[in-house]
Amino acid sequence: MTDPIASHTWNLVQSHSTAAFSIRHMLVANFRANFDNIEATLTEVDGQISLSGKVRTDAIVIKDQNLYGHLQSPEFFDTENTPEISFVSTSVTRDGEKAEVVGDLTIKGITHSVTASGHITDAIEDAMGNTKRGVGLETKIDRTSFGLDWNAPLPKGGFALSNDVKMTIDLEFIAA
Repeated sequence: MTDPIASHTWNLVQSHSTAAFSIRHMLVANFRANFDNIEATLTEVDGQISLSGKVRTDAIVIKDQNLYGHLQSPEFFDTENTPEISFVSTSVTRDGEKAEVVGDLTIKGITHSVTASGHITDAIEDAMGNTKRGVGLETKIDRTSFGLDWNAPLPKGGFALSNDVKMTIDLEFIAA
C-alpha cells in the first residue's frame, strides 16, 4: 500500500519503540542495553522520507547500578557535558519495505556519518483505525571514533570491550 499523503509527519509511539546497543564483553558474551524515553520523528514530503531522533544518555537501562555510574562518566558517555545521542538522516532509500538510511550520528559531541539498513513500512491502518508506520534499522560503529575509548586489558590477552558496537532501533510511528 502506498501512502497517499504528499507531506506528513509521524509521531513516535513510545510503548512500541526501542533503541538499543550490544557490544562484546570480556571476549565471551554480548552486553546489551537500551534507552528509555526515545524521541524520534519520521517525516515524508513528496515520497522522500527523513528520520531523526535522540536519546538521553542518562536514560540507559541496565541491571548494574555501578556500571550505570561508570557509563555516565567521562570515560563513556560523559552525561554531564554531552547528555544526548542524536541522529539525523541525510539520505533514505527504499526498495519496497527494505531501507537504507544514511545520516549523522552524534555521540559524546562527535559526529560521523553512518549507514543503517533494515525496513521502513508503508502506512497501514491498525485495529483501532490509526494510521501507522514502522522502522527497524541496524548499524555497526567503532565506539572509539566517537570518543568512547575506555578499555581494560585481560590477563591472557585481549581487552574487556570490543570496539565494534551494534546499534538497533525498532520504532512505531502514528500519523500526527
